[in-house]
Amino acid sequence: MSQKSSGMLFRIDATEGSTRRMRVGVEIEGPFTESSLMLHFPRWVPGSYFLREPIQHMTEFNAVNENGVGLKFVRVDVDAMRIKIPVGTKKITVAYRLLADDLSVRSNHLDESHMHMMPPFTWFLPTKGIDNERMNQSHSIELHAPASWIPATQFNLVKSVEGKGNLSGKKGMTHHFTASNRDELLDGIVEINPNPNQSWVVEGRTHHLKLWDSGGHDIDEGMLARFKEDMDRIVKEHHALFGIPSWDNYITVIQLTEKARGGLEHLNSQTSMLPRQCLIPGHEDEYRDLVSLFSHEYLHQWNVKRLRPRNFLDYNLQREVHSDLLWWFEGGTSWLGDMLCVRSGAWSEEDWRKDFMRKMKRHTIRNGMEFESLTESSHDAWIHLYRGHAFSRETQISYYLEGELTIMELDMELRKRSKGLNGVCDLMALLCQRHALECNPSERLGVTHKDIRKALVSMKGGGRLGSMLDRVVTQRCAPNMEKTMSYFGLKIEPEHKQKPDETLPAWLGLNVGVKSGRVIISTHMAGSPLRNTIMPGDEIVAIDGLRTPTTKSLETALKGKIGKEVRITFTHEGTLRTHSLKLDEPPKHNVKLSGKGNAKWRSYIETRQNK
Repeated sequence: MSQKSSGMLFRIDATEGSTRRMRVGVEIEGPFTESSLMLHFPRWVPGSYFLREPIQHMTEFNAVNENGVGLKFVRVDVDAMRIKIPVGTKKITVAYRLLADDLSVRSNHLDESHMHMMPPFTWFLPTKGIDNERMNQSHSIELHAPASWIPATQFNLVKSVEGKGNLSGKKGMTHHFTASNRDELLDGIVEINPNPNQSWVVEGRTHHLKLWDSGGHDIDEGMLARFKEDMDRIVKEHHALFGIPSWDNYITVIQLTEKARGGLEHLNSQTSMLPRQCLIPGHEDEYRDLVSLFSHEYLHQWNVKRLRPRNFLDYNLQREVHSDLLWWFEGGTSWLGDMLCVRSGAWSEEDWRKDFMRKMKRHTIRNGMEFESLTESSHDAWIHLYRGHAFSRETQISYYLEGELTIMELDMELRKRSKGLNGVCDLMALLCQRHALECNPSERLGVTHKDIRKALVSMKGGGRLGSMLDRVVTQRCAPNMEKTMSYFGLKIEPEHKQKPDETLPAWLGLNVGVKSGRVIISTHMAGSPLRNTIMPGDEIVAIDGLRTPTTKSLETALKGKIGKEVRITFTHEGTLRTHSLKLDEPPKHNVKLSGKGNAKWRSYIETRQNK
């Protein structure tokens, strides 16, 4: 009688937090189809467009059969193990340890206060030696952790049993979960710590909030209550656009740190990491960022997790999967995520304007849009955005920022031509109806540029916008934000208007930072007069003989120097140099919105709920 094929058992032990190392195991029952079993460590993480090498953190690999007898194995390539399978082997169990000290939403982190686990950073997966279909069967997960820790995950909890762990032998609680298939296994995160899971229902759908502070700092209860109310507002605004989803249980993990920030979407969950000031009273800018990040990652449930680039429907975990559409999936999510913040009331109109000005400042000090289009930026994310350097933004753009502004320009044109009936938010909802997983799609799953174009021109007001869409994503020039905002009765102007008696500092066109009492160049701004003279990493020592150890002293030394010859003393690779030149005044970039806006603007930012 042949063995019945089944899914696999994946184990992890988090009881040795002081070592920063997890104990990990994978148990694979037969039948085996070849004389060797090939295991690969995933290198590409869904939601992160960059190859990583989690196998670098692995040590103490071992493999045994069902009787505990050791099996021969050998490393293959950069990411794999090959295990020899003796005739008659019924089960193979591998075990190893993983270093988990990277405090990031895209990897594992373990200490004495918590564990954050990403499956693609944790488990080897069989790629040869078993029937490939077995990866899409239901899998079991065993998580052993300190008994006082409570897990938050989208895995299905079967039971929790107190006792010793199979891998470490230490006392604790073993939580048994299941995952329905490969994608649910790989896209399911676990955050486990002593903090309780806070759960409540929004429009029939259960939400779970899991908090962790990297330094153990107490979380302000009043700010937490405020955030939960704003979460509800944002969730309802998403539902008003897309409809209440059929999938239940959404997990929000918020990790509070000293400085680290990031967010990553998963299937029915998100991990968002921000400096802890975001939940400390009086830090409104940081709180605004928290609300924005939550909305952005929540929107990814639709625009990435269900509506995907067609070539992302079946992830290849060993190589980068390229897409020319990240301007839509990330830029579009940035634009609409923040728009839903203001429409829901979680942001005020003033919040939206402040955030818009922050983005416009970033947009105007770089000139990459003259050299790279949105489709080029999307395709080259792996070698550009994720491998940036001091000169990157001179010839490269961010498909997040420039995609967001370009989509807003397209949105304005669609609203104008449809007389306010349709916007790009409606286009996204339409694409979900036609092409998204679990959204009762009426057409082929996944999208290409042609699908987005086809849906756009099918909408009222979009009939002649296909060529505009083609142009704005392939051209190498900046979107016309002045024209876009004028449609809403708003004007973009410089942040500050110079007062008659105000003395401005002369402009160097350099971004600087202070390190150990030294002013260090980080990057050049567009049009910097010192672009070919002072390089990133150089130190500005003095202006006209006056020492400048701080950014404040540098600004003071440059006041009154507009139109005058200025002597700059700086160091380059340990050598002292001097350069003299005539400096101009700072450029007056249009970044700030003025005016109250017209009826179109008021309609643009009003809630879609109860419509």
